[in-house]
Amino acid sequence: MSLPADETSPPGHALRAGLHHLAVETADLDNCVAWYTDFFGGTAAWTLDTFSDLTRDRLPGITRLTEVVAAGTRFHVFTRSAAYAPPHPDTLQFQHVCMTAATAGELRRWRDRWQRLYDSGRYVFARPEPSTDIVVDDDGVSSFYAYDVNGLEYEFTHIPAEAEGR
Repeated sequence: MSLPADETSPPGHALRAGLHHLAVETADLDNCVAWYTDFFGGTAAWTLDTFSDLTRDRLPGITRLTEVVAAGTRFHVFTRSAAYAPPHPDTLQFQHVCMTAATAGELRRWRDRWQRLYDSGRYVFARPEPSTDIVVDDDGVSSFYAYDVNGLEYEFTHIPAEAEGR
């Protein structure tokens, strides 16, 4: 679904926006980058330790940022200085991010990969909880939830109607 065209768009052209990256704050950059590259099968594309005034204003205390490119997504994993005091705990944040799998088999492989990495003992998890089982709702949509090493929640889902192009 797209938004209607506005006054600045040529006739017949609706505004569209694509996802460029997900920003992931972490206390342990090396642990987090290793987990994201292992779990999503990606690579660390670049790392920064110098930032624009705008970035420093938006992310006070930022010290390093690494872009992990994986699974068709960019993850900007960053850390802040120990002197940075996070905002009040009631600050609104995303509840979870949902990633889609093309097939039910691919969804099972994502869950199996998460479980293997979780069981490997190579990573420190802020929320050391196992992933949920894969559940299937009345419409045939299957999903599971799991936390990354920082305690950020991911949902992985397979929606048969979308996969079939309906």
